[in-house]
Amino acid sequence: MSTILGQNQYGKAENRVVRITRDGDTHHIKDLNVSVALSGDMDDVHYSGSNASVLPTDTTKNTVYAFAKEHGIESAEQFGIHLARHFVSSREPIRTARIRVEEYAWERIAASDGDSGATGGDDVRHSFVRKGQETRVAQVTYDGEKWEVVSGLKDLTLMNSTHSEFWGYAKDEYTTLKEAYDRILATDVSARWRYSWTGDDQRMPDWEESYGQARTHLLHAFAETYSLSLQQTLYQMGSRIIDSRSEIDEIRFSLPNKHHFLVDLEPFGLTNEHEVYFAADRPYGLIEATVLRDGVEPRIPVDLTNL
Repeated sequence: MSTILGQNQYGKAENRVVRITRDGDTHHIKDLNVSVALSGDMDDVHYSGSNASVLPTDTTKNTVYAFAKEHGIESAEQFGIHLARHFVSSREPIRTARIRVEEYAWERIAASDGDSGATGGDDVRHSFVRKGQETRVAQVTYDGEKWEVVSGLKDLTLMNSTHSEFWGYAKDEYTTLKEAYDRILATDVSARWRYSWTGDDQRMPDWEESYGQARTHLLHAFAETYSLSLQQTLYQMGSRIIDSRSEIDEIRFSLPNKHHFLVDLEPFGLTNEHEVYFAADRPYGLIEATVLRDGVEPRIPVDLTNL
């Protein structure tokens, strides 16, 4: 045979599951998109078509829904851990399970004054509006011995309307960009952070608290950094998270630079004192980097689309 089988995996992708927890009249929502990928002793199904070791992808889909009922959804990370442990421990041919989760956030709709349907004061306990600020993401990988948990977010759009400059850069015969000493800095943040937790013999992080605090530190670093480059802002965001959260060892960013250019209003006899901008969607600068705790080896893939 002139060919051999390389790395392979299979599973059911993008299982949408919404779990409602009813606490009396108060409801709580977890809205997830769960993708399951399994690998192990799967040579025979590729070489001969034998399905003896193959757990159907439909079964993995059903497991997601059954676990949402049996275990609930405390957090994206914890739900992924339950699923990964089950697949690896219950089926001998399966050696590794990788669970990817996207979480879509909802918030309660505030009750209007005199709303007879509001039984709990400031909000309606069973009515929600979709939050559109970002999508939370998580990936859990388990090989029967060690865990790897990577969390993060994507599509978090941020802007500083000032306190950003860009000048002193290298120039050649093709450089036309003018130096900027007061500019808009805007980006759509994709960030992934890897936890130091690798096994059940260690204290497991509080996934909900850790995500919330990492997000807060990211936002504060973006707002509080007087930026001379988007790279500088990226590093400050990553450093703030790692310095503040001992459970996080590595964070990978992908930051498109959402360019805003001052519009030339002189043809109309008008001045433009950093007031009117053209927002260009493409082409855009793309800034990517990893920030690590000192002494830690990087493990998050450079291409965040593969996570």
